[in-house]
Amino acid sequence: MQLGSLIRPELIFFDLPAADRSRILRAFAERIAATGLAGSADELYRKLCEREELSSTGIGSGIAIPHCKLDRLQRGLVAIGMVPAGVEFAAVDGQPVRVFFLVASPANAAAEHLQTLAAISRWVKANGNVEKMLQLRDPAAVYEFLRQGSSP
Repeated sequence: MQLGSLIRPELIFFDLPAADRSRILRAFAERIAATGLAGSADELYRKLCEREELSSTGIGSGIAIPHCKLDRLQRGLVAIGMVPAGVEFAAVDGQPVRVFFLVASPANAAAEHLQTLAAISRWVKANGNVEKMLQLRDPAAVYEFLRQGSSP
């Protein structure tokens, strides 16, 4: 599974509020729900918060991968949010998070969920991908960069 195959241009957000973890998750939930792809913003927000209560999904190096499973979701989705200035997200390294990869999967798709998380993890560990993506200034450029799987 390649990260570029999971991305939709309408789920790339450049203007997430650089406030706190709760507001980032709420903004993601509302924007994803507005596309009609994930049902209720409240349900998505609640599930994301439940997962964050277990432990932060801030994996370090300015990256967080908030994720959850939803009963009514028909197909998995990946949304991307960028906060170039960074936001406190209780990441494992204590550093602010600048790039968010939000994953929502159908409740009965555990294997797909894990494969998606693994694809994101591989991509963010590749040499310079995150820094290159942060230099891009519009969702279309980010989408194309991710679809290419390499530098723009």
